[in-house]
Amino acid sequence: MAGKSGSDPEQQPRRLADCRRCGLWQDATQAVPGEGKRPARIMLVGEQPGDKEDLAGLPFVGPAGALLDRALRDAGVARDAVYVTNAVKHFKWQARGKRRMHKTPAQREIDACHYWLEDELRTVRPQVVVALGATALHSVMQTHALTLTPVLGQVLQHDGLTVIATYHPSFALRAPDPATRRRAYDAIVDALRKAGRA
Repeated sequence: MAGKSGSDPEQQPRRLADCRRCGLWQDATQAVPGEGKRPARIMLVGEQPGDKEDLAGLPFVGPAGALLDRALRDAGVARDAVYVTNAVKHFKWQARGKRRMHKTPAQREIDACHYWLEDELRTVRPQVVVALGATALHSVMQTHALTLTPVLGQVLQHDGLTVIATYHPSFALRAPDPATRRRAYDAIVDALRKAGRA
């Protein structure tokens, strides 16, 4: 595996499709870059592509993406006005029967992929970043000292950016009971609304 984002620039891949900074590329169909407006005032950062995103090569096009689209509408934020990406650009999965099931990226994979998130932050130049889930929060803030629950919905500052943390849309889909799913969805809408006003 290559070093962290501060390593020798001559060893850095120039294109995401050529990235071999960690081993996730070997089992993924393709790298999934971010998508949206450049520059954009709001950037949404998720964890990693899922099965549908891996096949399509686009972020947030599966069930979590459909829920995110609905939350954006409810928050009054146009999807085509934001930039959407993930902290990790390749799908990490494990086989369960014939299905490819999501597997949480390891810290070394998140660190290796931060190189690409830094590049997106430079080119998109957002004023507000909405971190969707703990992996995104750790990657954006570059610290593990924060846990998601205590900072949910809070407006944080990092390197001149306003950062708002909330649940990943997949949590709002898969939480064990309807009340938790509703609370998670409402928290996502609230964070997007705050981002729209920030």
